[in-house]
Amino acid sequence: MIGAATASVNDSEETRYYRIGEVARLTELKPFVLRYWETEFPMLEPVKSSSGHRLYRQEDVDLVLKIKRLLYDEGFTIAGARRYLKEAATGGETGEGGSLLGDAHTTQLNRRMLLDLRDGLRSFLTLLESK
Repeated sequence: MIGAATASVNDSEETRYYRIGEVARLTELKPFVLRYWETEFPMLEPVKSSSGHRLYRQEDVDLVLKIKRLLYDEGFTIAGARRYLKEAATGGETGEGGSLLGDAHTTQLNRRMLLDLRDGLRSFLTLLESK
């Protein structure tokens, strides 16, 4: 594994911290993309060292990989991925309704796809209007 910094936390557990360059190598992304995503995804908030360096925890690295999958593999827009992650964090994806969960989940996915399509079309329209 890439040499990660470690720091002691309140309950004396060791927590791994990765610098932005290490996260960039692990996720195969450029550091400027990671910095940009920090501005677009409020839930992605690496801690800053006393010298101002970004230090990513394992949860942050996992979130970066999830964002990358949503944007690059599943075709979400940034707004759609942000909305998806926000809903997932607030329990929008989970339920205890048995058979109703499947129908509600499908409806939610269809709604998300339509919202993403709308966002993409608006971006395209803006691009066309600016030429």
